[in-house]
Formats: sequence, C-alpha cells, structure tokens
Amino acid sequence: MTITPPASLLWLPESTVDALLQYYDYPHPNKPGEIISGYDKDHALRTAKMGAAVAHYLGHDEHTIHRYQIACLLHDLGRAGLDQDLFGKIWTWAKTHNIPTRPAKWRATHPQTSYGKETEAFWDTYSTQLQALGVQTDAWAKEQVEMRLGYARRLRRIMEQLEPQLAQHDIQWATWMEDVILYYYYPEKLSNAPAWVHELGEILMACEQLEAFSNRQRGADYYDRDGENFAAAFNYLNKLKENGQLSETVLSAVRRLTAQGLFDDILKAARGGYLSKNDLDFLRSLDI
Repeated sequence: MTITPPASLLWLPESTVDALLQYYDYPHPNKPGEIISGYDKDHALRTAKMGAAVAHYLGHDEHTIHRYQIACLLHDLGRAGLDQDLFGKIWTWAKTHNIPTRPAKWRATHPQTSYGKETEAFWDTYSTQLQALGVQTDAWAKEQVEMRLGYARRLRRIMEQLEPQLAQHDIQWATWMEDVILYYYYPEKLSNAPAWVHELGEILMACEQLEAFSNRQRGADYYDRDGENFAAAFNYLNKLKENGQLSETVLSAVRRLTAQGLFDDILKAARGGYLSKNDLDFLRSLDI
C-alpha cells in the first residue's frame, strides 16, 4: 500500500521531534550552569524531513521510515556542544591548509595512523600551529577536533548516556540506526549491511550534504563561506556517486523530488528564507 507523505514531511509527532532536538543542548564543560544551545537543530530537522521523504519514495515501509527519521534527527548528535567560534576557527584553518577533515581521508594521507586514533594524530601533528592561531590546547579544543575526526567515538559516548532517555519515549535505538548516521564518515560500517540499510545510509548522506551545501548560516560559521550554490551541491553528490558511495537510485530520487518542488521550503529555509528565480529554475531542471 502506498503511503502518502505527511504535508510536514514528519512521520513523528511534533512533541517527539522537539524532545529529540533538545538532546543537542549540551552543558558547557568549562562554564558550570551554562548550556550550549544545539547548533545543528535546524539542519538536523531539515535533513530528517528530506531523508524520510526519499526513503518513502524508494518504497521503505512506514515502520522503518519512522525509526529512520529518528536516526536522521539525531545524525549530528556527535557534535552536541559544538563551540561555534572554536570549531569554526579550527576547521576553517584546516580547510585553508588542505588538511583532511574525515577519518578515511586522514588515514589515506597519514597511513601510519591507527584506526580510531585520527583525533590524537591530528592533535599531535598540528597542536603547535593551532596554539599559534590562538586555540587553547586543552580537552575542550581537542573535543572540537573529535567532533569530526573521531565522530563515531563521540557519538557512541553520547548515545550510551542517551539510550535510557530514549526508552522513556518508547524509542529503541538499534545498531543499524547508528550505522546509517556514520556512513558518510565511516562507509566501511555498512560494507556488509543489508541492502535496505545501505540505501538508508546513502539517503541520509545525500540529504545531509544537500542541506549542508545550501545552509547559509552553517557555511559562514563553519567554513567562512560567503555564498551557496545548488550546482555545487549536486556536483558534490555526483562526485560521491563517482566514488561509489552514492548509488544512481538514491541520487536520481533526490534529484527528482527536488525537481518536483517537494524540498523548496526546506532549501529556502536553509538559504535564510530566499530562493532566486535562477535557483528555482535550476532546481526544476534536475529531473531533465
């Protein structure tokens, strides 16, 4: 039976969505009583809406989509506590110096690094330069590095604390939900996964990257980016396909639903509330 997507693109009650997004709020480790508001909440929500819509379009059942949207909502939880200024300073500098920002790329560049020790290797290699940049060489700065190069480890640490709270919402966290979250940084985690899980990992990666490339605030804060370009976003998705990390099936589904206008409001919000005629013309052309 075909399930019509809800108008809001949410398969979860709004109360559950709000509760899940609150988990992005994080107590500041160096400032007792201060809470770091979850930076990635809007990004996570927009990604979860797109991800569930694509999963529905590709025929996944309603029960799976329900649990999948939970995973999508929490996909950036490993960055809870992101210190906007500190994180941005470290990773803008890294991008400027062509330093790998994902574990697999780090190990390809530094093959002597042990699996799972990419954060420590980065810190050992670049802490002096970061200190000269004005970054304090303390545990909190190292945690900002872990949010990228040690993402699986940090996510698992947070999820271990969170799982009992999820159970109070009748949510049972499953290994596959965590694995689809990690697919972008750790594609090897889905090497032997069932085809349906692998596809969900691809969908999340594609939707997350489309939103991230379109996200004006995130681009400015993370990468000192001064403009967004939908052509660049889809060129990147094509590159992921060429690299074997994204299938033609998933990429075509994302392109088709985008072309049909299903994601216009989401992408408009990511852009800060405005899409130009050229933007819309490009989006409409994606299904040609």
